[in-house]
Amino acid sequence: MSEQSPEMEIVHLLRKVTVEFGLRQAEFASRHGMHPTDVRALICLLDAERAGDDATAGWLGAQLGLNSAGTTAVIDRLARLGHLTRTRDPRDRRRVLMTVAPPAVELGRSFFGPLIDDTVAVLRDFDESETAAVLRFLSAAHRAVTTIS
Repeated sequence: MSEQSPEMEIVHLLRKVTVEFGLRQAEFASRHGMHPTDVRALICLLDAERAGDDATAGWLGAQLGLNSAGTTAVIDRLARLGHLTRTRDPRDRRRVLMTVAPPAVELGRSFFGPLIDDTVAVLRDFDESETAAVLRFLSAAHRAVTTIS
């Protein structure tokens, strides 16, 4: 058996975590009558809210890599399920802003909460420099993945 470099071991572990998280997302989607893209859309909307960014249909479509028709289908499906609210932008009534409905947040928390809590507990055992290294690595890995053409 060949010895693996620490860097490649980390790459393979990151892949394993990513695959497992994707499986949990698919399981959540299936249990709640959603498509996996619907879950990705909810994650994008939650990220936008955390960042203080406005989420419009055009913005969401760009995040998901969908055309206008595909984006509309996702938005309509999520609204029909009660997971998404649409409101007119008070600054520009032509724009419609989207947010995740509170019951959908609770639904996600009930499913993903234990995973999040366990992950946070692991990180609490890290010292400040270890946490900074994890943040630096994951940020750089995210940049690398999002710049692949």
